[in-house]
Amino acid sequence: MLVVHAYFPIDPDRRSEALDLVETMVERSNQEPGALEYRATADLRDENTIRFIERYEDAEAFEAHTQTDHYRELQAALPELLAGEPDTTRYEIGNVTAVDV
Repeated sequence: MLVVHAYFPIDPDRRSEALDLVETMVERSNQEPGALEYRATADLRDENTIRFIERYEDAEAFEAHTQTDHYRELQAALPELLAGEPDTTRYEIGNVTAVDV
């Protein structure tokens, strides 16, 4: 399994536009083969930071995701939407165990 966490600081003046693009991204990404989960949230401490949590079956599914029209559309819009540098981390997971809470 491959997990990606990404943090995007959004320009407050462009937040509405960014959220529209993110909503489309989430909807379409969750329909992709090999995408186990694709979520986006606004940070509780800074509503202008959008956090992406993505889980894929494997690296190939993630690579296919980066070739989609909706991914490319968001990537093209980012320079105008960002208020700082994004931070993205990729994790390759070999073992997953559910935790009871």
